[in-house]
Amino acid sequence: MEPMIIASIIAILGISVLVIVHEAGHYLAARAFGMRVLRFSVGFGPTIAKWQPQGSPTVFQVGLIPFLAYVQIAGMNPAEDNDPSDPELYPNKGVFARFVTIAAGPFANYITASALVFTLALMGYHSENPPYEPMVVENVQPGTPSAKAGIRPGDVIAQANGKRVRHVGDLIEITGPRGGMPTVYVIKRNGKELPALTITPIKDQDRGIIGVVPRVHNTPLAWNRALGYAIVTPFELTVFQLEGFRHMWAKKTTKGMVGPVGMVKLVAERTTSFVSLANILVLISVALGLFNLLPVPALDGGRLVFLGYEIITRRRANERIENLVHTVGLVLLLCLIALVTLRDVAG
Repeated sequence: MEPMIIASIIAILGISVLVIVHEAGHYLAARAFGMRVLRFSVGFGPTIAKWQPQGSPTVFQVGLIPFLAYVQIAGMNPAEDNDPSDPELYPNKGVFARFVTIAAGPFANYITASALVFTLALMGYHSENPPYEPMVVENVQPGTPSAKAGIRPGDVIAQANGKRVRHVGDLIEITGPRGGMPTVYVIKRNGKELPALTITPIKDQDRGIIGVVPRVHNTPLAWNRALGYAIVTPFELTVFQLEGFRHMWAKKTTKGMVGPVGMVKLVAERTTSFVSLANILVLISVALGLFNLLPVPALDGGRLVFLGYEIITRRRANERIENLVHTVGLVLLLCLIALVTLRDVAG
């Protein structure tokens, strides 16, 4: 089987796990507050397996296409006829219970990101590691400029654009501003300098990259430092991603936004080892949590806005207006996802 196909399968499974974690957050919070959860589905399409534990109201099922997931909480569908005397329905619970149930999905993604960062830090994979000198290539990402130029694992990048490269920091500093510009790199292989290579870095979120993974020193952190690192890193990634949203809003563009197809491509292209997979899943887990917290109708953040209004005013928003807002928001969101997905497929 082709390596890219294997990487794509791993990417689909990895992203699906993050979505399942998100839905599990909603499920666990709903059950903790005594809400009736009718269905927990992994994947979509025809059901190929299902199971309902004895005494549980929830049917757990797996779809033919095991990608993404959803949870059906009784009373959340506006088309349902809700019995106001049924204590297990979502709308019949207090505002605190409903708020926590909605927020639990994004929170689960942040907890997952922190857990991954904590594990990696204990293993020695963290940004506090000192740069490795010289700049030794550990892996080359398939399909990237460096792969096309013939750079191999074990090669040393000695110069870039006429400047000395001592470690990965130098390479990032020199390559970052040169997205789309031909750049000369000097490579050493087995101690011998190769003829200079002209490589054009590609733009990744407005930063030039050539697609090499550097070799690093792995210095495990003590558990308390790893814990602090695990708390701070998702926050830093959130700030970084919010800046990306601000940039897209200012330029009135969706460039940089990816849909499900683009997400799978991104993970597949950057998965060269367990560590690289874990790192990209940290980034995506934070992105899923943040995206769902945006105050956009139909997203968790949009629902939290209405719940926040209820907390402040101590009265519920008009149910028909709220349902209409979420319905319109969902249609617009699906249109945006469709457009981004078509672009990802075409690209």
